[in-house]
Amino acid sequence: MDLSFQKLSQALSLRQQISALEERLSSLFGGSSSSSSSDGGSSSGGGRRRRRGSGRRRGPMSAATRAELAAAAKARWARRKGTTTASSPSAPAAKTARKSRGLTAAGRKRLSEAMRARWAARRKSGGPAPTASTKSAGKRKGLTAAGRRKLSESMKARWAARRKAAGKK
Repeated sequence: MDLSFQKLSQALSLRQQISALEERLSSLFGGSSSSSSSDGGSSSGGGRRRRRGSGRRRGPMSAATRAELAAAAKARWARRKGTTTASSPSAPAAKTARKSRGLTAAGRKRLSEAMRARWAARRKSGGPAPTASTKSAGKRKGLTAAGRRKLSESMKARWAARRKAAGKK
């Protein structure tokens, strides 16, 4: 019991020191210690609801600055929604407005015509359709004679091993 009482008293002492140091720090950087004086100087942490970056006190915002911030926010919302506002038609908003990735009727027609032309050329030549890339032209399909022979020999050896194993049983 004595040990826990000692620890509690040390913790209370440290907490008081921390709050005193926080007050000194805020007074050094121009902040007012009104939050500590308004709660009666208690160190229970009740006056710790400060906003981020509130160490420096700011004056009221001018009407021009408020209007500028509002216009920027409206432009952001318009870009996000994909529309433009009348007050600020910006180029990036028009760029991000088009996000649909489907084919248009004209694009579908162009693709269809290109495929028809490709297949007509293939039927006419009797070979594969002419393509823009020549990568697949160098590929050979199927086995070479040496590969076929090697595969045949390995399969014959496997079958012979199976027959031999089946005969022993």
